[in-house]
Amino acid sequence: MAEGLKDAPGKLYAVKADLTKEGDILAAFQWVKDNLGGVDVLVNNAGMAPNNNLTDGNTSVWKQLLDLNVLALSICTREAIKSMKERGVNDGHVVHINSIAGHSVITFSGFYMYSATKHAVTALTEGLRKELVQEKSNIRVTSVSPGSVDTDALRGANLPEDMLKAMPKLLPEDIADAVVYALSAPAHVQVSPMVRQ
Repeated sequence: MAEGLKDAPGKLYAVKADLTKEGDILAAFQWVKDNLGGVDVLVNNAGMAPNNNLTDGNTSVWKQLLDLNVLALSICTREAIKSMKERGVNDGHVVHINSIAGHSVITFSGFYMYSATKHAVTALTEGLRKELVQEKSNIRVTSVSPGSVDTDALRGANLPEDMLKAMPKLLPEDIADAVVYALSAPAHVQVSPMVRQ
């Protein structure tokens, strides 16, 4: 991806990290500190949504879901806020890419654990916002909660092909536009939650 964007404005740095491993996350944030000075904006976009029932589900899949969708998001958020505070950045921004499944339980059997992780993201986002307000911080927090998005993750969710084709889908660009809108809002405006279907 970095190679494909070499002629675009700015620079994309590729840093390999397994977000289910705290050591990898900490190493990635250390790389950012050492090479770029620190974090001003964090977009938590990593996540997975495997089709896995509650009644006969696979525990290791549940653990992967919780590790990636909840714990990795929390660790990345902690490290980003820590970076901002260390450098006196009081106008940073944390964006959590959530899901409409984080606001109501989705009706697809096999995705209830996914929905549980996204409800956790909703609660964590609001909790973070309240902590920052109590600290009188101007760091903003936004949750973007799309419906189905036409990505490899959706295509890999093991949904029936006819359902996948009939399902209305947002484009990845729609989500990127929502993030840019939140980031470009005036400093006194906090955009959250943002739900798009």
